[in-house]
Amino acid sequence: MTTHGFTLTAEGPFDFGASLRFVEDWPATSALPSDGRSLRFAYCAESDWLPIGVTVTAAPGGVAVATTRAAGPGIRGEVARILSLDVDGTGFAELGEADPVLGDLQQRRPGLRPVCFWSPWEAACWAVIVQRSSMLIASRIKQRIAERFGAKVTVDGQVYAAFPPPVTLLEAGGLGLPAQKEEWVHGLARAALDGVLTAEHLRALEPEEALAELRALPGVGPFSAGLILIRGAGAPDAFPGDEPRLFATLREVYGLPHDAPPAAYRRLADTWRPYRSWASFLFRASTFGVMDDREGARS
Repeated sequence: MTTHGFTLTAEGPFDFGASLRFVEDWPATSALPSDGRSLRFAYCAESDWLPIGVTVTAAPGGVAVATTRAAGPGIRGEVARILSLDVDGTGFAELGEADPVLGDLQQRRPGLRPVCFWSPWEAACWAVIVQRSSMLIASRIKQRIAERFGAKVTVDGQVYAAFPPPVTLLEAGGLGLPAQKEEWVHGLARAALDGVLTAEHLRALEPEEALAELRALPGVGPFSAGLILIRGAGAPDAFPGDEPRLFATLREVYGLPHDAPPAAYRRLADTWRPYRSWASFLFRASTFGVMDDREGARS
């Protein structure tokens, strides 16, 4: 099979090995086969909703990418977003110099950037599937949906099932979900086809405006909205301000009082601009091992 290659260069600190280790531990992607050197996956590119297989390996100053079909600017941008290589991270290290707590975390996880879902659409579906559910069970359900409704793509000799595009799931039933969740997925599919649930649209908005739009979608609460914007669209500078577990971590490491109001956390996060998402990601990853991607985790 013919493959097409390109490279992505990181601006600022970046360690692909750290990203790969995160993917291996993250429940949403932990089932992906791994050889400890490459990241391989299949997904439906947001630029045209057609399936594509991707192999990512480390390269000097960034990564080398091989795809199963020609990758134009849209797909290149999507792969860069997935690895947070579409953002100049030079200033992130400077934040750690001004904030010793964040700086210590950066030293313990050097070069780790947020690893995103393959698309905001897929992130939104995960947010619905995982609500009030075990992440392990949710991961299996999501994989079953991909295998039943998604396209099969051969990547380096191995077959991967791409999570189906919105048009496929718009009217599909039998997803293995409760009726309410299936209805929500259908609503999310319509939003994605309307261009609302896309990285291009969400990244063009101010974070607060994007979060408000996401909260208006079916089945999307405050926690899920933050997940979709930060880990779906890859917005580097958002702070939803509704994550009790993250708040608990920040109270401990920064010595905030137990009754600190949400405004206190927002003021703290403001010192991380324009990398509020990145800093929050590091605190989540270090405290929980991986991000807890459940709406129900808020309680």
